Amino acid sequence: MAFVRVHLDESKCVTSGQCVLTAPEVFDQREKDGVAIVLTDSPAPELRGKVREAAAGCPAAAIRLVHRQTPPGRAGGRPPIEGA
Repeated sequence: MAFVRVHLDESKCVTSGQCVLTAPEVFDQREKDGVAIVLTDSPAPELRGKVREAAAGCPAAAIRLVHRQTPPGRAGGRPPIEGA
């Protein structure tokens, strides 16, 4: 199942920059404190492998990938979260 959204918990970020090195198209760091930021929370399909790698390599487990649980337009529960 493909994820549909990237979530970064800034309070967990330890400013290692691993996400930026792995997927610079999706992540950056704030200049003032080095905390990671998400540039696009819905990356293009060709970037999803890099984003998965960035989430797996985050030393603080601050990156979560949210998956769609039900097809669009159907009622359902909250989407499951990878890495939670």
